[in-house]
Amino acid sequence: MLVLVAPGQGAQTPGFLTPWLELPGAADRIAAWSDAIGLDLAHYGTKADADEIRDTAVAQPLLVAAGLLSAAALGDVTPGVVAGHSVGEFTAAAFAGVLDDTAALRLVRTRGLAMAEAAAITATGMSALLGGDPEVTVPHLEKLGLTAANVNGAGQIVAAGTLEQLAALEADKPEGVRRVVALKVAGAFHTHHMAPAVAKLEEAAAELSPAAPTTRYVSNKDGQVVADGAEVVARLVGQVANPVRWDLCMETFQELGATALIEVCPGGTLTGLAKRALPGVATVALKTPDDLDAARTLIAEHAAV
Repeated sequence: MLVLVAPGQGAQTPGFLTPWLELPGAADRIAAWSDAIGLDLAHYGTKADADEIRDTAVAQPLLVAAGLLSAAALGDVTPGVVAGHSVGEFTAAAFAGVLDDTAALRLVRTRGLAMAEAAAITATGMSALLGGDPEVTVPHLEKLGLTAANVNGAGQIVAAGTLEQLAALEADKPEGVRRVVALKVAGAFHTHHMAPAVAKLEEAAAELSPAAPTTRYVSNKDGQVVADGAEVVARLVGQVANPVRWDLCMETFQELGATALIEVCPGGTLTGLAKRALPGVATVALKTPDDLDAARTLIAEHAAV
C-alpha cells in the first residue's frame, strides 16, 4: 500500500525548482499557476535567494506548486493514502481531489499572506528539538511559554514561540534533547500567534466547493482519515493555529498497512522521519527529476491497480 506525502515549510532551498521546469509542459503549468495567484513561481523557485523564499507568503504557494508539479511527473498514481505536513496538507487535498490544483494554490496563497501578516505582529519562530522524550519535552516547553507546534514522531518535536522564548530554550534544553535547530520559517506557525490568519482563511474557504476525497486523506489534526471534503477544508483552516500531529499520521499509515512512501518535491524531511518511525516501509524522496525512476519502480510494486 503506497502513501503519497507532501512536505511543509522549511523544505525549500534556493533553485530547487530549476530542474523540474525542464520537464515537458512544466514551465507552462507553473506559468499558468503564477498568473492565477499573482506570484512569479518560476522566479522564486529558480532565482530567488534563501531569504526571499523564507517569506511565508512566497514559500507556501511555492511548496504546493512544486509538490503538484513533481506528482504530475510521476504519471497516473493510485496511492492508498495521501497526507501532507502543515502546508503540505493543501498539496494532499489536491492529490485527493478535494480541491483542484488552482483552487488549492489560491487558498494557500491566501494562507501564506495571512500568516505572514500575523507573523509580523510579534517576532516569532520555530526550532526543531532532536532527541528527548515527549513526556519530558512538552511540559518543559510549556514552562518556557513555548508550544509543541509539530509533534513529528521519531524523536522530533518542533517548538514555536517568540524569539526570546526560543533563545531561552537554547540555553535551557529539555533533558535528553541533543540539539535545538532553528527552522527556515518566519513565524510561530500552528500556535495562538497565528489566530489572526484563521478568520481570513475561513472567508476564502467559504467560496469553495470541495469534493469528497477520492483516496484516503489523513489529517494533521489527529491522524484520522477524513472522508468529507468540507471537513477537510475546515481542518485546513483550523490547522493554521493548532499543532501538527505527524506522529499520529504515521501511526495511521502503519495501521492501514503502508508498505511504501513517496515524498513529493522538495522531498527528504518526511522520508527521514518515516525511515525511523516506519521500519520496513520503502521510501523515495523526490528531490530532482533524477528520482522519478526510483519512485515509479516503487509505484509499480506497491500502488493499487
